[in-house]
Amino acid sequence: MTTLPELSAADLAALLSSKLCHDIISPVFGIQSGLELLDDMPDDRESMELVRHSLKSAVAKLQFARIAFGSAGSPTATIDLNEARAAAMGYMDHEKANLVWEGEGGYAAKNFAKIVLNLVMLASASISRGGEVRVDIEAIDPPRASVRASGERIRIQPRLLALLNGDAAQEAVDAQAIQPYYTLFLAKEAGLTVVHEKNDASVVFRVS
Repeated sequence: MTTLPELSAADLAALLSSKLCHDIISPVFGIQSGLELLDDMPDDRESMELVRHSLKSAVAKLQFARIAFGSAGSPTATIDLNEARAAAMGYMDHEKANLVWEGEGGYAAKNFAKIVLNLVMLASASISRGGEVRVDIEAIDPPRASVRASGERIRIQPRLLALLNGDAAQEAVDAQAIQPYYTLFLAKEAGLTVVHEKNDASVVFRVS
């Protein structure tokens, strides 16, 4: 199992909050800018479109984060994979890559569903432009899934690679590393493992 750097509960919460604010601030600023433009040009279509697009992006990111980072009841709670899929689809509508989600449906262990969603984010971030993120839910009990990113210039964040390889145990975790850290933290808490395979055209994350 991956060895993770030590991180207090307070630091984990603070860094995840920073990550969430970072993701949400851009579409919120887009809404603000669009509304300011509409104050000067009430009938301007481009300004209204900016507001609409930014609002949809902010809502999609918040709905995704509610499941990927938030609480869903007790530690033994389950999450409807149809709801997780819908949140992932909404999130990826505003990212570079397309999302394909296939496999078994139903209710899955909370941490397993959250890991899959976090892997979708990591897979999307590894694609420079275009491409596809593909989720395959292979089994719910015991849980097993793969998340593949394919496209041009696949690149894994160095901090994620170090965490996956168990080489980051002595490194401080910062806002850039918190999301991959949290993914592996969830896996550790659930007794699951996350491994990866990479070539020039794709990277596959497997959780089991």
